[in-house]
Amino acid sequence: MPKRTLLRFHFVVLTLFVGLFSAAQALPAALTEEERNNISVYEKVADGVVNITSTVLQMDFFLRVFPTQGSGSGCIIDSKGHILTNHHVVGDAQKLEVTLADGSKWPAKLIGSDPDNDLAIIRLEAPREKLKVIPMGDSKSLRIGQKVLAIGNPFGLERTLTTGIVSSLGRSIRSEEGTLMEDIIQTDAAINPGNSGGPLLNSDGEIVGINSAIISPSGGSVGIGFAVPVNMAKKLIPDLISKGYVSHPWIGATIQPLLPEIAKYLKLKVERGAMIAVVEKGGPADKAGLKGGTREVQVGNLEFVVGGDVVVKADQHEVKTSDELIRYIREKKPGDPVTLKILRKGNFEDLKLTLGERPRERPKRK
Repeated sequence: MPKRTLLRFHFVVLTLFVGLFSAAQALPAALTEEERNNISVYEKVADGVVNITSTVLQMDFFLRVFPTQGSGSGCIIDSKGHILTNHHVVGDAQKLEVTLADGSKWPAKLIGSDPDNDLAIIRLEAPREKLKVIPMGDSKSLRIGQKVLAIGNPFGLERTLTTGIVSSLGRSIRSEEGTLMEDIIQTDAAINPGNSGGPLLNSDGEIVGINSAIISPSGGSVGIGFAVPVNMAKKLIPDLISKGYVSHPWIGATIQPLLPEIAKYLKLKVERGAMIAVVEKGGPADKAGLKGGTREVQVGNLEFVVGGDVVVKADQHEVKTSDELIRYIREKKPGDPVTLKILRKGNFEDLKLTLGERPRERPKRK
C-alpha cells in the first residue's frame, strides 16, 4: 500500500475511534428500573401537587395587626378544584393562595377541616385544563419495606421529589389538637417543613398517604416522617366537602389511664382500665350517670383525677387503657348505643350510654 494511502487510512481509523469515544462519553449511563419508575411517577404526578401559601393575621405587643405567612403542599383530587391538604397548613388562615405547576397563582377558600385527623379540603376556581388530578390508591395494601415517594414544597422549593420506604404501619401519634391519630404510616422518605399536605405515593403514582409530620430535633428530616393513610382521607372527604367538618362520636368525658400504681394506692379490684376524670355537663356520660373524679393525686411527674368510675369493658370488649376506650368509641357513630362495665365504690355495674355528636365548641364542665 502506498505511503500516502496508508497515512490516509490511519487518519480515518483514528477519526472514527475519537468519534466513537466522544459519543460514548456523551451518552448517559443506562437508567436502572427504579430510576425509570421514579421519573415516570414524577412526570405523571408532579403537576397535581400545589404550593399553598397561608396568611394569618396576628397582633403584636402594641395590639397592632400584622400578617404572617406560612406554606405547605396539597394534592388536586378532582376537576372541580378541590385540594386535599393538612389542617395545620390552612386551619387558621385568613387568606389562602395556591400556586399551580405552571406558576399561576389562584385564591382559594377553606371548604372543610378535621383537626383530629389533620386533614382539610380547600378549593380554587381555575380552568379544568390547569388541574392535574392525582389518583388515590389503597393504603390498606401497603407493606413494610415497600417503596414510596413524596412530592412537596420543602422550604419553598417547589415540587421536590424524595424517595424511601414504608418504615412501619399502624403508628399512633398525637395531632396538634392533642387527639390520638391512628393507623399512621411511618416513612424514611425525606419530609421537611413545606412538605405537609403533599402526597405520599406508591410506585404506580397513586396517593397512599398525606404527609403530615416529622420527628426531628432540628426541624429538618432525620428519616422519621408520618403520613395520614389515604383510606382515612377517602372516608372523611365527603363530609368535609358537604358539611365542612366531620361528625365524631362523643362520650362527653375526659378519660385517663388507670395505672397499677394508682390502682394499688386506691385499693381497687382491677389494675388496668380507663378512669373517668371529668364529666361534661349535659353530655352522653352525664345522661348515662357516669361519675367523674373527686380529687387529684400525683404519680411521678403526672397528675391524675381519681375517685370516679373506672371503665373495664365496652360492649364486652376489655378496656385496659384510656386509648383502648377512645379507639373503640371512634369506630362508632353519633347515636350508637354502648354498654360500659364500670367499677364504682368496689362494685361492678353496667351502664347504657348513647353516643352524641361531639360539639365543635367545648361545653361547660360539670
